[in-house]
Amino acid sequence: MSVEVLNETETALDEAEFAGLGRFVLDALNVHPQAELAISFVDPATMADLHVRFLDEEGPTDVMSFPMDELRPGDAGSTSAEGILGDVVICPDVAAVQAAEAGHSIEDEMLVLATHGILHLLGFDHATEADQKEMYGLQRKLVLGFLASRE
Repeated sequence: MSVEVLNETETALDEAEFAGLGRFVLDALNVHPQAELAISFVDPATMADLHVRFLDEEGPTDVMSFPMDELRPGDAGSTSAEGILGDVVICPDVAAVQAAEAGHSIEDEMLVLATHGILHLLGFDHATEADQKEMYGLQRKLVLGFLASRE
């Protein structure tokens, strides 16, 4: 799996950890081992620009996902098709505010946001209550699994 992490901000972060998270999530969801993913960290101005251009909403947001080949999770015992999953873009400044409100670290918040973005790339959504329950449950399971795998 190819996971590229780009930090275009002044925020210090462990790029290898986010690459590891990407590989963990894609492996857990049986995504093809040759799939490609990019996770980028950008400043609020860049995120606000993306937010307006692609969602017609003002101001920076926490995370955005830009799918490419519309890959989906594989089944138990088989992987998805090979291809480019897409890009996840995270704004650490927005994540820092959310982390403070939630009472956890900015790193933990960004791990959740990266996982959330990857799930969107794989076709998950939270438009309905049932979809939200499924996506957020899987998101929690994946983040906790990743954190446990680091120890």
